[in-house]
Amino acid sequence: MGKRGPKQTPTKILKLRGSTLVTKERESAEVCGPEGVPECPDWLDDEAKAAWHDVAPMLESMGVLTRVDGHALARYCRLWSRWRKAEAFIAEKGDMYPLRDENGSVKYFHQWPQVAIANKLAQQLTKLEAEFGMTPSSRARLAVNPSGTVDRDGKDKYFKTA
Repeated sequence: MGKRGPKQTPTKILKLRGSTLVTKERESAEVCGPEGVPECPDWLDDEAKAAWHDVAPMLESMGVLTRVDGHALARYCRLWSRWRKAEAFIAEKGDMYPLRDENGSVKYFHQWPQVAIANKLAQQLTKLEAEFGMTPSSRARLAVNPSGTVDRDGKDKYFKTA
């Protein structure tokens, strides 16, 4: 049986929110990824690579990207590329096509498969965007550090400058 309840919020996120739930035990028990930006995989297509080079620097500046997040970011970029291709098809062909009977008369209109594909990809992208803090609502739960730096070692509260 799987774990129950909501996913646990990472300590780093709780700290940014100013939560009182952060304890030394919780903080020391949490696994942190190695700092740095992951390498862009060479197997990504051109559209996905462009998304990588757009998004990775922004995520790094937000302090939410580590080297271990490379696979998740690669999935996001690949999904982005596929979503863009499906949306380009829909823009060119429209949402529906006519189905005709043997006389050539239109019986009804049917939705292109790309419409369902684009919708499913959009849902998957939204989930990954929320994981990386790329949506307004996921960022609204974070408090911005006025100095613009992330308190990585917990000593910030002792060395505040007035």
